[in-house]
Amino acid sequence: MFNPDLRNVLKDKTSRYSLVTAIAKRAREISSEAQENEEVLNEKPVSIALDEIISGEFKVIEPEEIRNI
Repeated sequence: MFNPDLRNVLKDKTSRYSLVTAIAKRAREISSEAQENEEVLNEKPVSIALDEIISGEFKVIEPEEIRNI
């Protein structure tokens, strides 16, 4: 099981809720793209999405209203 250290991702004042929401949204996009292109994924879409966010390929942008909650 992949258990990354999320402190680096969360130090930009990103809430865990926003991180989970962004990962789920990206995972759905990855899954849809693979299905449209008839590709078989070797990894789970959630793992791919998490890797992309940790590597900085995608950035989590959260609204100002929920940043200080």
